[in-house]
Amino acid sequence: MIEKLPRLGAMVFAATLAASTAITSLPVMAQTISTFAQSVAEASVGDEDIAAFYRDNDYQPIWTSGSAEDQARILALFQAIQHADDHGLPLADYDTAALEAEMRAIDSPRDLGRVEVELSKLLLTYARQIETGILTPAKVDEGIKREVPLRDRTEILKSFTKAQPAPFLRSLPPKSEEYARLMREKLRLEHLRATGGWGQTVSAASLGPGATGPQVIELRNRLVKMGYLDRSATQTYDDNIQRAVQRFQTDMGLNADGVAGNGTMNEINTGIDERLESIIVAMERERWMNIERGDRYIWVNLTTFAARIVDGGKVTFETRSVIGKDLSTHRTPEFSDVMEHMIVNPSWHVPRSIIVNEYLPALQRNPGAAGHLRITDGAGRVVSRNTDFSRYSARSFPFAMSQPPGPGNALGYVKFMFPNQYNIYLHDTPSKSLFSHDVRAYSHGCIRLAEPFEFAYAMLAPQSSDPKAEFTRVLNTGAETKIDLVNPVPVHLVYRTAYTDTRGVMNYREDIYGRDAKIWSALQSAGVTLRALDS
Repeated sequence: MIEKLPRLGAMVFAATLAASTAITSLPVMAQTISTFAQSVAEASVGDEDIAAFYRDNDYQPIWTSGSAEDQARILALFQAIQHADDHGLPLADYDTAALEAEMRAIDSPRDLGRVEVELSKLLLTYARQIETGILTPAKVDEGIKREVPLRDRTEILKSFTKAQPAPFLRSLPPKSEEYARLMREKLRLEHLRATGGWGQTVSAASLGPGATGPQVIELRNRLVKMGYLDRSATQTYDDNIQRAVQRFQTDMGLNADGVAGNGTMNEINTGIDERLESIIVAMERERWMNIERGDRYIWVNLTTFAARIVDGGKVTFETRSVIGKDLSTHRTPEFSDVMEHMIVNPSWHVPRSIIVNEYLPALQRNPGAAGHLRITDGAGRVVSRNTDFSRYSARSFPFAMSQPPGPGNALGYVKFMFPNQYNIYLHDTPSKSLFSHDVRAYSHGCIRLAEPFEFAYAMLAPQSSDPKAEFTRVLNTGAETKIDLVNPVPVHLVYRTAYTDTRGVMNYREDIYGRDAKIWSALQSAGVTLRALDS
């Protein structure tokens, strides 16, 4: 009979198992292992990954043999899950009260088998959540097309048994600097939350330089708490407050005029809870992207309306962008792919959805509508504008539409291709005025670039001694021309409402598509909560 475990804390389970529950100490070895194996098989029913692992290792324990190795595994696992909430993981998934009770009640090899499987389940839950996230992106929002790099669960167990347990568990969270910075900010805000956050909100709708009075004091105090202003006794909206407001506006993506207008004041009055929610969502998104991003890659954050080229971790080029309208049919999806080539002087082949939803109704009213576009049949022959388009429906319309290269082409003079099923790419545009807007969500889904030529030069730089001259030569031919990238470049279309900039400073942006609100709601349903940390 195996001696029952005494009441104890999670951190000494391993020692207790070593002293009291080693299978090898049982008098009838064969019978013990047989009973243990049967218990493991029964406890694994419904979890084929765990069942396969134990079948493959002949039902040998990895937790409950009482060996020093198994002690170390239990100790490392319980130490790791103690910090699950630091990562914004659901605490309920790491409540070990029931497991502790089972361990205290161990009285037979059958009990050991059940505990063995429960420990493996706990490991797999932790590994999956901290490495690649809690949620399945596409189930949260159909616009999140990201393919999460899930690891095979059986392989996780095998790798764990072959490694030093503590280093293995430390290796699971994303290694990106961004993840580490987000977690540091999460912990910092949780400490502030415990002491009342940023204090009283500002009661004024707006304030500007020269203003005085109690509302300026409210603004001053809040800026001090937020770290944008040194302690001050001023009651006037002076130069120091103006500069602090400008710094704040920069971090929020606002026009940095130093005036706390309505938009700026709304951001200033946003509470710590909302900022924490954004950070926890951003950490989940980082786990979805726990991948090698490439030494050189393109990073398009939809919420900042900007596209970057990153080389060796440094931003080497950045330009403003326009993204999809906030409509269900137009929102730019999130995914990663590889840019393979660019097309100079492109034709615009109008997507089927735009043809039938926008141009067909116009053609039915007036066959001469959209005269800048060619209408062609399946053989590529131009279709006469005398055609009676009213006899076609959206389903039966048999023609294609395209716009030849030229100054008015919807794609401008160049498009950058990373072939994908969503028909999304980066491109030039003749609509340059849109780049002067703060919020730039106007396209059908593709990414328009404010400086497409400069972007092209940067993309060609690794393979050309004079990329500007090479691009210009092709451009000046006026002919549609494909230029391959000798080394294709990863492209990441992401959506971050909380992120750190090149200075490492936290920035926040509007949730323009409402995706992060959906993610936070799903995380709450999964058991994620906000917390406050006492110093």
